[in-house]
Amino acid sequence: MEGNGDADRDRGSGSVEHSAAEGDGDRGRYSLVRCASQSSLDECSQRRGAGEAGEAAAGAVHAASLLHSLSRLRRDDVLCDVRLVAQAPGEAAQSAESGEAVGVCAHRAVLAACSPYFRAMFTQFDERTQAVITIQDVEPSALAAIVEYVYSPESLVMTEDSVQSLLSAASLLQVRGVRAAACSFLAAALAPDNALGIRAFADLHACADLADVADRFVKRHFVEVLESEEFLALDCDVLAALLDSDRITVPNEELVLDAVIRWMQHDPENRRCRLGALLEHVRLPLLPQDVLVARAAAEPLASAELRVKDLVIEALSFHLLRPERRAAAAAASARARPRQPPRSPKVLLVVGGQAPKAIRDVEAFHMESGRWRAAAELPTRRCRAGLAAVGARLYAIGGFNGTLRVRSVDVYDVGADAWSPGPPLCARRSTLGVAVVGNVIYAVGGFDGATGLSSAEALDVREGVWRSIASMSTRRSSVGVAALDGKLYAVGGYDGASRQCLHTVERYDPAADAWEPVAEMAARRSGAGVGVAGGALYALGGHDGPAVRRSVERYRERDGWAPAPPMTHARRNAGVASHHGRLYVAGGDDGAANLATVEVFDPATEQWSMLSSAMSVARSYAGVAVVERAA
Repeated sequence: MEGNGDADRDRGSGSVEHSAAEGDGDRGRYSLVRCASQSSLDECSQRRGAGEAGEAAAGAVHAASLLHSLSRLRRDDVLCDVRLVAQAPGEAAQSAESGEAVGVCAHRAVLAACSPYFRAMFTQFDERTQAVITIQDVEPSALAAIVEYVYSPESLVMTEDSVQSLLSAASLLQVRGVRAAACSFLAAALAPDNALGIRAFADLHACADLADVADRFVKRHFVEVLESEEFLALDCDVLAALLDSDRITVPNEELVLDAVIRWMQHDPENRRCRLGALLEHVRLPLLPQDVLVARAAAEPLASAELRVKDLVIEALSFHLLRPERRAAAAAASARARPRQPPRSPKVLLVVGGQAPKAIRDVEAFHMESGRWRAAAELPTRRCRAGLAAVGARLYAIGGFNGTLRVRSVDVYDVGADAWSPGPPLCARRSTLGVAVVGNVIYAVGGFDGATGLSSAEALDVREGVWRSIASMSTRRSSVGVAALDGKLYAVGGYDGASRQCLHTVERYDPAADAWEPVAEMAARRSGAGVGVAGGALYALGGHDGPAVRRSVERYRERDGWAPAPPMTHARRNAGVASHHGRLYVAGGDDGAANLATVEVFDPATEQWSMLSSAMSVARSYAGVAVVERAA
């Protein structure tokens, strides 16, 4: 929260807030803090002093030293209490020759701390008393690499030759770091000649995110995938499911027909009988009539089974319909419906932020490849801004440039990867909240350098001019704002008067131009991330004075606020974006340092996960949005 005396603190003269992450709820572990004044609760006073920074660095050094010492003990076989022997699929277990030790030695406690698999093994099963344990269906080299990773994470080396065995072993042994690294490696290695195999491998090991990335790659690059050996080796049912998809990208349906015939001719003796079943998923009515007639008269369709002839007659009948009746026929039959390949791939953009001062840097996480890349920098430094996406344009609104709160707006053209000036706000605002309803962007609350704001304004992007709208009942800086069911919600923040973080929430109805109070959160939250997924509003993290939260609350109008699964890390001033029903929470700070990681929440499974790779710049107060990358 920004508040009175904020300008002084931006010059480094204010007090410093020291905070610790809370636990699963709001009764987690807190550190004891000393605040020079109430104003140290301000959002802008989150820089740690040299002493605390030194303590954090010492803690990191201690952790690294401890892990290094454990690794040395293992290498020297000191205090090791278990030896793991790998038995590769279809092979006998490793055996000793001339009395030499086989397998890898380790400490049960260390393995159990890293892996639920080993924790269960060493506490619940017969292996808890065995000195030598055989791990079946694991390559010896993969087992050795995973145990080495447990003690020395930087030792992990992923190659094309080792990635499959490492992913298989890590999935079995439940070592998430290796599994995530392998999935990230395979996602980055996707190509037309291996995508089908990677998709099948990901399905086999329940790597849902990798399977989804590979599936989208296959459908987007379908024409190239058809030329691969993997395509010719597909099982008939798998091929049928692929052909049935609306999302495959092809220039015309004749190419799909040719692919089916080529697949059949790869093993005609065993596959000819499956031709009719596969052609049910080819959209023959979409072929031009002359092409359809010519193909029906030629082999292999001319001598094919009765089901094939029925499909050809159905397609020819479609062409005999009057144009006005074809639309109804297409709606009634999937085979007459044009395919709808996916739009341009999505990109998670992280714009500007504080690291530790306002920055211009913009990073883009490409959902399809799982990689971060640099995007065009902001024209000027900007943090504590609002970010809104409308169509193919992204609006960076207000904020702080390192010296002043600003009214300016920068507009990013996704296709051109370029920024240009946009219409300025009516008022200077930093730590504001923004949301979009239709073609209208709303900028709510914030801090103007002197006081918190209750005012709000709106921009219809078709008109290009900001206008004032009704004010909230409460001043709110560091406020979270999101749109749910066509209405705005202003969540928590800091009012600058009571000098307390807020747990109150207001809702704005654009049709009535009026705010109204709604149910209050259970916890006070300033600098919370706010987003919408699965028809619910989420308040994520934030802080209340010295306590940085990782807890999450979820709002539904019929139920009010209720607890939701907590994030993996405590965060305040993080950016939030929604994509495919999931929430992405990027950056922020934990009270000790800025964060570069991104967490993902899936309401369908009620689970949090970490994005496979982190931003190159740890930052808080950044804007985050998901946009379509130009094809």
